[in-house]
Parts: sequence; structure tokens; C-alpha cells
Amino acid sequence: MDSTFRKRLPVSQSIEFDLSTSQLWELISAEENLNASHPFCKTNEAIEWGEGNHSDRLVYLNDRTYIRKFQTWEEGKGYTLLIGKENGPQSFVEWVIEDKGNKSKLTITVYPFILAKLPKVLAFLPHKLWVQPRMNSYLRSVLGGFHHYATTGNIVPTNHFGKHPWFSD
Repeated sequence: MDSTFRKRLPVSQSIEFDLSTSQLWELISAEENLNASHPFCKTNEAIEWGEGNHSDRLVYLNDRTYIRKFQTWEEGKGYTLLIGKENGPQSFVEWVIEDKGNKSKLTITVYPFILAKLPKVLAFLPHKLWVQPRMNSYLRSVLGGFHHYATTGNIVPTNHFGKHPWFSD
């Protein structure tokens, strides 16, 4: 990870799946997978999805449009990406799969661009009181969406786990 992102205050959430690591990898690495599993996704369209290069466009329910540019891609283990408005500030995100025997665990960690220009000491309180609660809610919904889709095979309904102030309409 770039040292620039290490200076940011991260937010992380995890969930266990009754899936093997290879099944979970298949789920999270599939092209345009957010269309079926993301509760705040209006559309998820691949820009480039091939050997060595992955990027896509995510349009949220409120029409906020972010580009995801994948930085690393480790088959069966996870990936890292930058996400944000095209040519705008970027958040760094890690998706990590852990083997839990006959289960697997997915952890998403976001190093948000919000407050990134502030020194950690000044960013700490607004991060704890404002950014972290909203980002935790968002990550629980995203992970819950993947879990819902993996468990039921059904597309996740819009705002399935409640509306989000940053991404819902």
C-alpha cells in the first residue's frame, strides 16, 4: 500500500460466509458483480475487465458516480482498489478473503479520502464521530448484500439494509 494511504484513518468490517474461499473469490471478482449484490448500486459497468487490468464504473442510487481502479489482484485472496470521482480524490480499499476451514471471511477496509488532508490528530474526532459511523454502516450493508446474494441467489433489493446518507436517493 502507498504510504500516502497509511496516513489515513481506516474503517473496516468483516463477515463470514458458508462458502469456500474459491466460491467467495468467484463472487467478489465477477465482472459487474455489484449489480446483484450492492444495496446502493444503481449500475455497475465494467470499463476494463481482463487479465491484469480491472476497472469499472459504479453509479450509486443518488447518481454519485465513482470509478474503481483495481491496484492489486490476488486470485483467491483479494484485491485492492482506488475509488472516487474520475480525476477526483480517491479512497484506498482492501478486500481480503480468509480461509476459515469450511467457511471463509471477507474483510473490507477503507482508507477514505474524506479528512485525508488533515493531520491525524485533527482528523481523529471528526473521523470517530462522523466518518466512521457512516462508513461502518455502508460496509455492513455492502457485506450484507454479498451475503444475501450468496445465501439466497436473489438480487439485493435497493436500500435493503436501510438508506445511507451518502449513497441513497
